[in-house]
Amino acid sequence: MRAMQTTSNPVLSDNFWSNIPAHDTMSYQGTMQKIGVLFGITILSALVTVSIGASGNMGLMGMMTISGALLGFGTVLFMVMKRPKNPALGAIIYAGLEGMFLGGISFMYEGAYSGIVMQAGIGTICIIGTMYFLWSAKIIKATPAFQAAIISLTIGVGVLYLLSFLLSFTGLQVPFLHSSGPIGIILTLFILGIASLNLILDFHFIERGISNNSPKTGEWWAAFGLLITVIWVYIEMLRLLSKVRNQ
Repeated sequence: MRAMQTTSNPVLSDNFWSNIPAHDTMSYQGTMQKIGVLFGITILSALVTVSIGASGNMGLMGMMTISGALLGFGTVLFMVMKRPKNPALGAIIYAGLEGMFLGGISFMYEGAYSGIVMQAGIGTICIIGTMYFLWSAKIIKATPAFQAAIISLTIGVGVLYLLSFLLSFTGLQVPFLHSSGPIGIILTLFILGIASLNLILDFHFIERGISNNSPKTGEWWAAFGLLITVIWVYIEMLRLLSKVRNQ
């Protein structure tokens, strides 16, 4: 039953709250500060990457994009498996790496679909605001059943993307996942919905960490986990808008 009461975001699980050591406890203000730091680093890193691409150095931008994606994923695995006593450095490194990745793919999407980055950014902000309102107003509650459903769906999406990645080496694709037809759009919209609902779980577990007087280092874990979800939402928003544009 315990596993069914944890968030699908591996950073914000119950195990983290009980295993991260510190003397001070989490606070709302401290958590918001850490969120601001990580999001600021991500945006700054993305802007630097975009500026490199805009200057015409596409090769360097491409290397930064690929490196950001691979090393960023590796950083998440390291943080989840090793659970460092002080997660600040790992979280900051991840923000910088993911900024490189987001800057590169945003540049490429913008080149193909003018104005799509601003649309995706506004859409992501709207989703965050909507999910926060639904959670804070208790319209959507992170009940055990709700958590179990979102966790299961998130795992399913992860398996789907892993399968798509492996099939790409053989020249094959998962049906409809990358297509711009009606079914492809519906599938991406569904995945975007799952990513968005993960925000509810993130908000819930941040609240639990604060109310349970979890260690101060939990603020970095909370910010780190929330950043992962927001990046997922933004990427799915880009994919959805690009598919709609192709119609």
